[in-house]
Amino acid sequence: MTGKQRREQLITVGRKVFAERGVGSATVEEIAHEAGVTKPLIYEHFGGKEGLYAVVVDREMASMLETIADALSLPGTPRQLLEQTTLAVLDYIEESPDGFRVLTHDSPSWHNGGSLGSLMSDIAVQVERALAATFKKNKLDTRTAPIYAQMLLGAIALTGEWWLESGRKITKNELATHVVNLIWNGLTGLESKPRLSQS
Repeated sequence: MTGKQRREQLITVGRKVFAERGVGSATVEEIAHEAGVTKPLIYEHFGGKEGLYAVVVDREMASMLETIADALSLPGTPRQLLEQTTLAVLDYIEESPDGFRVLTHDSPSWHNGGSLGSLMSDIAVQVERALAATFKKNKLDTRTAPIYAQMLLGAIALTGEWWLESGRKITKNELATHVVNLIWNGLTGLESKPRLSQS
């Protein structure tokens, strides 16, 4: 293998091990064994487990962000954008289950960012723009668009995590249909000045 091929192999193996065991439980020895290499090779390429983990997380975040950004850039009505975004998240989960598992594991204290929450915050900025335009048109408070963006993405991502871990017993399109049904039919009845019934 060339140095570049070996590096890619180690990233693939690292992603698999981190997905199965979590970064805290994974060891350099285990990754080296799975890859059929010696520990020093991992240190040479990444400086250790932490460096390999950072590369895996950065790649997965970039991949998921690109998938969702592409969906949001397509033309469509607000409902179509919701459908496209839901399917984009589920596409990513289906195509990169190990990568998604790495992102949904708790980030270790020594790693800045890289959690599903920080990724969703990055994506939420793009969703906010689409929501703000819809809110303005419907005379809703546009300052609340970031709140709704976080809720939408959280619902989709957490449902996607459940789908993955439950063995994907229903199809991706069926799941997307139910997610969109709940979110869309809830959104159509938004109150301009919501309040809790006990306030």
